[in-house]
Amino acid sequence: MTDWPGYIGLILQGALVTLELTVLGSVLALVMAFVAGLGRVSRFLAVRALATTYIEFFRGTSIFVQLFWVYFVLPFAGVTLSPLQAGVLALGLNVGAYGAEVVRGAVKAIGREQREACIALNLSRYQSMRYVILPQALPLMLPTFCNNAIELLKGTAVVSLISLTDMTFQAQVVRAQTGSTLVPFATILVLYFLMALAISYGMRWLERRVTRGLDGVRT
Repeated sequence: MTDWPGYIGLILQGALVTLELTVLGSVLALVMAFVAGLGRVSRFLAVRALATTYIEFFRGTSIFVQLFWVYFVLPFAGVTLSPLQAGVLALGLNVGAYGAEVVRGAVKAIGREQREACIALNLSRYQSMRYVILPQALPLMLPTFCNNAIELLKGTAVVSLISLTDMTFQAQVVRAQTGSTLVPFATILVLYFLMALAISYGMRWLERRVTRGLDGVRT
């Protein structure tokens, strides 16, 4: 008799790995999104060029190639990463490139009158960005950041290609051992959906928090 409770437990262990990848990858993606996104609106040509190169490279190449390059090629340069570290790095850099354009677009969307007000108040460029522009731009970023986080969650399935035991990898193991496709893949389908739903609700809550009190600022 097939030990389905044990196999489901195996998939749940993989779900924890998927969750860890999603959280760590999202943190890295968020950092890279702000660094590159703000770099794109920098006054300095070199900074803009560097940010643009990063964005276009990671948006224009396959996540599969990036993952294999990070895991299999970097060791030749003396940088050896564990499967988890390679997965986090590849996913974070990839999704961060898309997030960078979200940051740039949101910053550019803030009206000229807000920037003129900063000049009138004699605020520095840093103070203007920190206290006026970014607090108003952040609510514009959050809906797309939510989509990016969900895409990153779904993208974690690629790490099974480098033998990281996420839930897709474990589902393949269960399928190989039991000969059943329906049960393991129906299980991870539900788990992916529940994780994506949690991200969506979390982002909506965060959006309500950050928009509180900003209506008066914009008027």
